[in-house]
Amino acid sequence: MAPRADDAHATYTLSRVQALLGLSRTIVTGLIAEGFVAPTRGPRNQWRFTFQDLLLLRTAHALQASKIPPRRILRSLARLKATLPQELPLTGLRITAIGADVAVRSAQGQWQADSGQLLMDFDVAPVAGSVTFLDHDDTSDADSSFELGVALEQSDPAAAEAAYRQAIALAPDYEAAYLNLGALLSEAGRFAELAALSDEALAHCPASPLLHFNRGVALDHLERLPEAVASYERSLALDPALADAHYNLGRLREQAGDARGALQHFSAYRRLQR
Repeated sequence: MAPRADDAHATYTLSRVQALLGLSRTIVTGLIAEGFVAPTRGPRNQWRFTFQDLLLLRTAHALQASKIPPRRILRSLARLKATLPQELPLTGLRITAIGADVAVRSAQGQWQADSGQLLMDFDVAPVAGSVTFLDHDDTSDADSSFELGVALEQSDPAAAEAAYRQAIALAPDYEAAYLNLGALLSEAGRFAELAALSDEALAHCPASPLLHFNRGVALDHLERLPEAVASYERSLALDPALADAHYNLGRLREQAGDARGALQHFSAYRRLQR
């Protein structure tokens, strides 16, 4: 199944966190080692990250880049974690680092994470799938369309699809919108459309491992297997820790009679799951 850019009800693997946040494995594991976030362990002892963890990781990285002392970061994140909802509210949640401070806004208002003090004089950027931070007044119609798509997925998939397509029309390099729209097409079995969407997406976002993986999923179901193999291989070249790509590629290698190649990818899949 094609992956989504965001699913507030789910937990996330390390490779998924890397793709969503645009952070390297070294940065993520370093932030964990410094105590900025404490993911749980899955049944195979692999890290599992929550929606809260994604926000905390991205905020910690932004504050580190601003040369904020670790003790100050930990204090801000502790307060932020205590005030975050367990799930992304449909009305949106906005977070930014302002100098040495962390600020949060929801439908209930906006506040300084460290002190809890209400703030009135600034705007902060939306968390939109990739958990990105934008400058003041940069929230676009594309972001609004994307957020609408996320809110509508469960109740009205057709309207969600239209919202994602509108986001793409407004911002042709909107990776998160391509990913969520791709997930809808995959779930509906519309693999020819997913292949076409993936080609369009990769013209604008050629370095996205998840979009190459999406293309592989579509071509796999369309039985265009050599092309599917090439897409999975490209996704792994960009992100060797993408476990599902290893599994799918191992399956295709096995079908082609390449036992050694299949074993290599299945072994990588099991290693990443551990």
